Amino acid sequence: MERKLATVQIISEINPIDGADMIEVATVKSWKLVCKKGEFAAGSKAVYCEIDSFLPLKPEFEFLRRTSYKKMGDTEGFRLRTIKMRGQVSQGLLLTMSVLPAGSSFEPGEDVTELLGILKYEPPVPAQLAGIMRGGFPSFLQKTDEERIQNLTEEYEAYKLKCEKYYVTEKLDGSSVTFYLQNDLFSVCSRNLDLLETEDNTLWKEARAMDIENKLRGLNKNFALQGECIGEGVQGNPYKMRGQSVRFFNAFDTDQRRHLGFEEFIGLADKMDLQTVPVLETAFTLPATIDELLRWADGKSALNVATDREGIVIRSHDRDVSFKVISNNFLLNEK
Repeated sequence: MERKLATVQIISEINPIDGADMIEVATVKSWKLVCKKGEFAAGSKAVYCEIDSFLPLKPEFEFLRRTSYKKMGDTEGFRLRTIKMRGQVSQGLLLTMSVLPAGSSFEPGEDVTELLGILKYEPPVPAQLAGIMRGGFPSFLQKTDEERIQNLTEEYEAYKLKCEKYYVTEKLDGSSVTFYLQNDLFSVCSRNLDLLETEDNTLWKEARAMDIENKLRGLNKNFALQGECIGEGVQGNPYKMRGQSVRFFNAFDTDQRRHLGFEEFIGLADKMDLQTVPVLETAFTLPATIDELLRWADGKSALNVATDREGIVIRSHDRDVSFKVISNNFLLNEK
């Protein structure tokens, strides 16, 4: 499912910001957004644009030029990032309903991303990771992109009741990779593409170095492994590693359409001699509020204590529940 970057939402709260006369903070789901004082009211509809939205060059968005102008490839636009104003973290953008076509009716939760011409901002990919496209990301696989906890306000109480203990892994700042074997074809995917094998592609080099193809063939079934490629030449190498490596977080049985549960996944990784992403907790109890969870996500990486971690991923042991919590400290320092 494509990410809903811009949706119609109900503003749940409007609160003042200490020492600020011209701005205030609005709450949408569990997102906090700084906005002009008096422009919005609690209980009213607005268009909420998430961080990572890339807004087109249109007159109604020109007010973003000074702070948010960016190029994505050859395309110009305005990228929304996490910022802090007067000590208040602000994530995304609220727009009045007037940006939508007049006379149309829009319900809360309705996706207006395409209507507004908004894209997801994708940072440039180094040539050694980009590779040559064999095709689009295969339909029999699932992309590695869990929902952010701020979008799960309504579900959070149910998650606390579903099970007492979750497992928590560190979300690594790297490049997503999927290795799969399907009907005797072995291949490697980046986040969005199925890649041809070339000598200079890092993801294919890692597949051969770890002997992934033979390990998957040894399972005698259609199967996929998903992980994060980290190290030199990847996202600025925040972990100060030499060379590159892949840390795994998902194993997916494509015949049965299921992710392996935690214990099964760890057992498989051990059997195949594969490194997993850092496991931070195996019996984690969800805190009372999402705000507490966001504070817990801030911290140092298990791979390098001098580096802020990107965040955490929380999953139930049976994999029925899975979501990510991105560190606000990480997002505020993101380039």
